[in-house]
Amino acid sequence: MRVIDMECNVPRHASADADAPAAPATAERPAGYGMANYGRIFRSRREGADPRPDTEISAYVKFLERVGIVRAVPFGASNDQVAELVRDYPERFLGLARISGLHGMRGVRELEQRVREQHFRALGISALVDGIPASDRRYYPLYAKAVELDIPVRIYSSMNYATDRPYDLGHPRHLDQVAIDFPELTIIGGLGGWPWVNEMVALVRRHPKLHLDTSAHRAKYLGQRGSGWEMLMQFGNTLIQDKVLVGLSAGLVGQPHETLIEEYLALPLKDTVKEKWLYRNAARVFGID
Repeated sequence: MRVIDMECNVPRHASADADAPAAPATAERPAGYGMANYGRIFRSRREGADPRPDTEISAYVKFLERVGIVRAVPFGASNDQVAELVRDYPERFLGLARISGLHGMRGVRELEQRVREQHFRALGISALVDGIPASDRRYYPLYAKAVELDIPVRIYSSMNYATDRPYDLGHPRHLDQVAIDFPELTIIGGLGGWPWVNEMVALVRRHPKLHLDTSAHRAKYLGQRGSGWEMLMQFGNTLIQDKVLVGLSAGLVGQPHETLIEEYLALPLKDTVKEKWLYRNAARVFGID
């Protein structure tokens, strides 16, 4: 089974992370406040743990091929680092340019340069990082440029655990407004909209160019009764089977890639649908096939 991984932790890189924004000055807060709360929620982030693989990139690329991951969207790397990965391994990595809506036209120019010169294939925005929802008009120049460049945008769409900002910045309702205003834009709701899965699925059904991915969640819980994913399993096997993409997030969930792939293959889905989730849908969205 071929796999396209929408959230793949890549090994450490020697170059500096030039894309990381400087932390704003804030009042002194208790330990574990804000984004640090993720260390309490996720074991893989406790005590400053680094979820990136501790291996050479060339060996890691061979490993991905061995387990069946034919393409992967790098996670935990700066745009400059991703550009190097795409340059060195163009048939293995899919460049997603993570750009802040707070950067204005500087961000728009960067997106165009990343796509036209460095062969990135998508835009990525995060309400969690920026502190503004995806429907905020400050993102609109980026969306317009993505339409012009004919690339998809992956939008953070899930509850967040950072205790210094609203929990619902990534609510799927914000995707509705973006899809209304940009009907030509291909949108991927990253992280599947949990815990608002029913609304996410309904919106994917409503908008022809809206998709979702399953990053940051293990497949074995998707098929578990009472997990909140029941509607995705029902409609993902039928009406929206062409709209679901898979993110393994091995570094985040702390499980081997092989285990995570096997969990998807064990889901109560039709075999043809499993192939779509794991490969064909992403291949179509990114223009690979």
